Amino acid sequence: MTGFSRNWTCPHCGRPQTATKEDFATVELHFYMTESARGPVGLEAVAACCANPECRLPMIYVTVGKHAYNRNDQRWELVEGGELFSGRLFPESIAKPQPDYIPVALREDYVEACRIRDLSPKASATLSRRCLQGMIRDFCGVKKDTLLAEITTLKELVKTDKAPSGVSLDSVEAIDHVRGVGNIGAHMEKDINHIVPVDPQEAQLLIELIESLFEEWYVAREKRAARFSGIKALAESKKKLIAELKAPQTESPSTP
Repeated sequence: MTGFSRNWTCPHCGRPQTATKEDFATVELHFYMTESARGPVGLEAVAACCANPECRLPMIYVTVGKHAYNRNDQRWELVEGGELFSGRLFPESIAKPQPDYIPVALREDYVEACRIRDLSPKASATLSRRCLQGMIRDFCGVKKDTLLAEITTLKELVKTDKAPSGVSLDSVEAIDHVRGVGNIGAHMEKDINHIVPVDPQEAQLLIELIESLFEEWYVAREKRAARFSGIKALAESKKKLIAELKAPQTESPSTP
């Protein structure tokens, strides 16, 4: 089964799982037509259904390539190394599900950058750069003329313990490390509307950086707030209980 493992993570809900026979299916299709310059051509489609009862959405991979007839099994099958196209048909984006408390503009740029990573790496990198700059401005409150200036300022804030809670030296160093890779550095030094050519691997690095910062900044902040809120509620509940126990008990009037 091309492009699919029985141990997989649903791209819709993000839940890791193991598919059973009932959860997936494979279809082979041979194109009966005039033989192309690549020889006989066929298609293999693999579909898997998410086992999460709250999701149950399908994932579909498609591979098109050179076909050969297997006389032993009496069927057409893809030839190893003869691949013409391979990709996930549904969902089309490699974007991971992100929580609603991350600003919608950031999530939209991230999803679009994932969707066009292979089709147009330079456009993907441009969207990722805008998303990264949006995160620094929204989460960190740092706004300068260029992304490079904002990264430099954020690094100084971290070093002087003035950065927002949750912004670690590791996360800022990750930004700085990625900034030094190939044409990504030029992307961060130029104006946000300046498009610099990059390859798919460089575009993927920016996408992974955004995913890491979503997790380390927004998700961590939300979890931290939830923990503190729970502690506060528990403390107030205990305080109220103690006050009730210490309060003088009023006797009920006796009946004559």
